Amino acid sequence: QVRLVESGGGSVQAGGSLRLSCVASENTGCMGWFRQAPGKEREGLAMIDSGSSATEYADSVKGRFSISRDTTKNTLYQSMSSLKPEDGGTYYCADRRWWDTACNGVLNPTIFPQWGQGTQVTVSS
Repeated sequence: QVRLVESGGGSVQAGGSLRLSCVASENTGCMGWFRQAPGKEREGLAMIDSGSSATEYADSVKGRFSISRDTTKNTLYQSMSSLKPEDGGTYYCADRRWWDTACNGVLNPTIFPQWGQGTQVTVSS
């Protein structure tokens, strides 16, 4: 079971930027960033293949968020800019396991079996 630890959350004003990190304890496969606001379902934001590093984004964050990974450090990143109050919530990274390398465009939290504990992002207007 891989251990995923997120960091980088915080409080920013609307229009600001943050960079989230997710350190994995071992090799990972397709990985993604997800967000859950109070009273809402967890939603997929971005994901990245292992190997090819192909990416996919939800329409709500396209052009503002950027997912990347450093396989030498087993670390996943998400750079977030032009943040809006509705971007607030708990941000989670997730992994599909090391052998499941291709995301295949499916940004669905139910098919990611391994999750971090989350990091909180608050965006004030």
